[in-house]
Amino acid sequence: MNESLFEPVKIGRNEAANRLFMAPMTRSRAYGGRPDGRVAEYYGQRASAGLIITEGIQPSVRGQGYIDTPGLHDAAQVEAWKPVTDAVHERGSLIFAQIMHTGRIGHPVLYPDGGLPVAPSPVASGEQLFDGSGMVPHPVPRELTVAEIREVVDDFATAAENAVAAGFDGVELHGANGYLINQFLSDESNRRTDEYGGDAERRSRFAIEVVDAVADTIGADRTALRISPSNGYNGISQSDPVGQYTTLLRGLAHRSDLAFLHTAQIGGDEHTPLLRRLWEGTLVVNPATGLDLSSVEPALERGADAVALGAAWLANPDLDARLRSGADLNEPDPATFYGGDHTGYTDYPYLAGA
Repeated sequence: MNESLFEPVKIGRNEAANRLFMAPMTRSRAYGGRPDGRVAEYYGQRASAGLIITEGIQPSVRGQGYIDTPGLHDAAQVEAWKPVTDAVHERGSLIFAQIMHTGRIGHPVLYPDGGLPVAPSPVASGEQLFDGSGMVPHPVPRELTVAEIREVVDDFATAAENAVAAGFDGVELHGANGYLINQFLSDESNRRTDEYGGDAERRSRFAIEVVDAVADTIGADRTALRISPSNGYNGISQSDPVGQYTTLLRGLAHRSDLAFLHTAQIGGDEHTPLLRRLWEGTLVVNPATGLDLSSVEPALERGADAVALGAAWLANPDLDARLRSGADLNEPDPATFYGGDHTGYTDYPYLAGA
């Protein structure tokens, strides 16, 4: 494995001990919307990563898209995250909260008022949600008004402020994988003709406003953005990803001092060289899925400043040591990815003698 992977890298106002980051992964074990001791143990076990990016955390009640996912929109949630950030810091790593408003990837069963999920336009995802007993289709979402869009922007900023209060080193705004920011960027899900839709520049407006609001609240050097130009997850599509993401990054040129830009290569890596040319700041690449790490070194060679891995960290709390020594990797158990107890969560074995 490329030795540069284990060299320090600057992440905003901090320095990560290595360039092997842990990517965000929903685990649906935040019962009652708050992390508990198991969550602190899970992240603490993996704190040899240079940076941990948490599972998606909803910035509001209506931002939730899955059962048993955590929030950062009330005082009890802020307090519940403090043992998690402490566990990671005690072991010498950094931790960013990923703020994820799922938009149309939600369902009335998740909300106390039984209302509809919200989105840029009333266009259903075509996908389904697990409601605790079975799969149910995502409904047609309610279109956000301009006034409501501004409220959602404020929700992101407040959640970021709450993250800092909970001890996080920064936040990553989830603009990928078919969630709300991505829905505004997509001409499939965004059919608006006002200032938030109609062409690439206006479709970029919501993402830029969220980045600006969060950066103005907690500092650009504690703010990151995740995108996925090629990803069709959650029914999302984009007719001209090159044009859309070129427009987005040009609109964010004044924010090159962000902690990092994170691109997920799910669906293909053909856009990453373009992103590297357009983005002057730190670039984090999520280059692989599962245990196939063959694309890690090419990502670094093509200009990534760090790589973020998911399932490999999920199943290997000592992933860095295994990569250094060439040891075999534990296989992840998909049956335990979402929900449950410690099984498939905090019980993956370390290398013998570790």
